Amino acid sequence: MDFNLNAVSFIAEKNFSRLDIKKTYDIMILGGGPAGLTAAVYCIRKGMSTGIIVNEVGGQVAWTSGIENYMGYRHINGVELVQKFKEQVLQFGIDYEEGRRIESVSSGPMKGVVLDDGRSFSSRALIIATGKDMRRLGVPGERELTGKGVAFCSICDAPFFSGKRVVVVGGGNSAMEAVHDLAPIASRVIIVQFLESLTADRVLIDKLESYGNVEVLYEHEVAEIRGGSSVESVEVRDRKTGKTSSISAGGVFIQIGLVPNSGFVKGVVSMNGSGEIIIDCSCNTSEAGIFAAGDVTTVPFKQIIIAGGEGAKAALSACEYVMRLT
Repeated sequence: MDFNLNAVSFIAEKNFSRLDIKKTYDIMILGGGPAGLTAAVYCIRKGMSTGIIVNEVGGQVAWTSGIENYMGYRHINGVELVQKFKEQVLQFGIDYEEGRRIESVSSGPMKGVVLDDGRSFSSRALIIATGKDMRRLGVPGERELTGKGVAFCSICDAPFFSGKRVVVVGGGNSAMEAVHDLAPIASRVIIVQFLESLTADRVLIDKLESYGNVEVLYEHEVAEIRGGSSVESVEVRDRKTGKTSSISAGGVFIQIGLVPNSGFVKGVVSMNGSGEIIIDCSCNTSEAGIFAAGDVTTVPFKQIIIAGGEGAKAALSACEYVMRLT
């Protein structure tokens, strides 16, 4: 499937206005994935002056090959679902900034947000919904074939690889969970592990013995992912000998971890050891007036539908906070 990320950009839309540096917003939302866009709808419907800063509309969802577990759709691809989210926001209009990274955030009676180009914006409340970014291999073919056989979410995408040979990259818990999703339906699963042993929990490793179609290449790394309209093969390198070989495969699941997009708020709100923002059941952070939602937080189970629900909760909490200020 070809992705057209420009289809979900805010830039060309008439209903959107650029953020105004002279304006103090009631609520500023950081992030344009399911949590951030859902929060935007709730804030606007509550009559709040709302701004949103988006680096890439849709976040991880836009890179998902197919979705079958989001209610209301039997099947929809990631770009199409993000377009639906955007259309929901479009009917209201919103002030926005797109394609910029957040440099820093400040707390206090007025929250400040500084972008990487030096501009700053202020708001009474802040919702952080910047999600996580997939840790990538950085090899040739990875980006070009993302959504065309290169995948990052086995819960979302495993059913689309039924009967195919699939490579899973990684040896931790997320990689083993991907193998358990894939092994019952794939013709063969090849694990490419950088280290000399798997690092996942023992219970997940032991379960591999129940499959007859799984093999592990220890001390190997992916050198290149090849294909045209879809993944066709994976070039791997033996780290001990330096020898390369080709694995015929119809898919590659990259499972080497996720990184929370939270560095800009370090020292402002409390985080756990993984860099996730700690929140309570109402999406409050440790700092009054700063809320957080979705995958960037400690909420368990990183799923689209959960992120959307958390975005709604964060918006309602933020609206209540602002109304108490007036």
